[in-house]
Amino acid sequence: MTDSLWPIHPLGSTQEDVYGGETSNIVSYHRMYEKAYCLPSIALYSPGEISELSTASEAMDAIFRKTMRFVQRYMPDSYLIRQLDIPPSLLPLIREEIPLGGITRQDWILGPQGMKMIENNADTPTGIPESAYLEGQILKRHTSWKGPSVNLQELLGEELAAFAEFYKARGLEKSVTFSCYDWHPEDRFNTLYLMEQLRRMNVPAHYAPLEELDIIPGKGLYHNGRQIDIWYRLYPLEYLTQDRDETSGLNVGEALLELASAGKIGLINPPQNFILQSKGFLATLWSLYERNHQTADYCGFTLFEPEELEIISTYCLPTYFSPEPFKLQNLPYVAKSYWGREGKGTSLHGSQKKDANAPSSTDSNHDSEEDADILAYYSDQPKIYQQYWTMPSAEVETEEGVYSGRLLTGAFVVGGRFGGVLSRIGGKVTGDDAYYLPAAIFAPEE
Repeated sequence: MTDSLWPIHPLGSTQEDVYGGETSNIVSYHRMYEKAYCLPSIALYSPGEISELSTASEAMDAIFRKTMRFVQRYMPDSYLIRQLDIPPSLLPLIREEIPLGGITRQDWILGPQGMKMIENNADTPTGIPESAYLEGQILKRHTSWKGPSVNLQELLGEELAAFAEFYKARGLEKSVTFSCYDWHPEDRFNTLYLMEQLRRMNVPAHYAPLEELDIIPGKGLYHNGRQIDIWYRLYPLEYLTQDRDETSGLNVGEALLELASAGKIGLINPPQNFILQSKGFLATLWSLYERNHQTADYCGFTLFEPEELEIISTYCLPTYFSPEPFKLQNLPYVAKSYWGREGKGTSLHGSQKKDANAPSSTDSNHDSEEDADILAYYSDQPKIYQQYWTMPSAEVETEEGVYSGRLLTGAFVVGGRFGGVLSRIGGKVTGDDAYYLPAAIFAPEE
């Protein structure tokens, strides 16, 4: 698709007509921040684009995991702490090699200039019910098109069941407890949806809000007196390392990590995925790519095969720990905080600097004082620097009129297999105010 605007198909119905019925039992948050989040329009992808995205995302996942193993086995603690910003308390856990990939979502920029992968959400990805459930329901009710995410629900159940079996073999009870903050609708419905996929696999599963959990150091994690053996948490590990009980002062996060290190609780996603979540990993991957010929001197073998070098060259963007390579070449670049989420801690530089303060999907009117604290948290983190790549422009009808933004395409990869697409239209930095549109595969002859 080479048009200047990405093809968007309006459904000709109101947001409430499309999303306010039965589907709102699964995706109640189709309205957030006092406005529509899910829009009654469809983002159209060609069969060739989805085919390439499927192949490329699986290939990148394999390269990520190969590089992760290299980091686990050969990089010293000092590198993980300084260059990946891994808290020292997490080092024993993240070095543990687990043979399961978990649930991840890569963020891609598609367009006539070629596909580029810009981030990998490997710890706590969201947007899952939108792709696995909502996409299919909306397309079935309003169009004759198929979506790219038809296999996602099945893959989620299989991967979660595989984790239950893996931890059972380690002596833990084959029962998974799912947790998030109960007051957060998006997190709650993402968590409950995943829990139902595991139940479909006939594996016992329970929901336990984070607010209701109790921990006894050295003994276990509990919910209403029931001990938790396997724990899915929609809660970032970097938050967990800082958590303290306000009353007792106990570092509950550290106590839980000690339980995991002792094998008394199994975590989903696995702690090793925290390596992939660090944006310092993207700079590490690029550094290893540029120095592939030197890895034999360091560890006795060459890390990447020629075909893997070609994949990295084709789909990755130059990413460094310093902006100097881009300044020397006068190239636009993006600065990203290591643990930034939903666009927070991201800024544009170079020829794109004029856009950094332009209205975008990161602009929000909800709780500005809290937002200031959150933005300060992200802006104070270390940063990596990535070559700027233009996202395709898109225009979509909203309740406030036509919105002109940029399309970001998320690709779910579950257990190493492509699962589907999350389409969002936001600003030049995609934030938590971006709009969701179901994706459809559209052949031009249609």
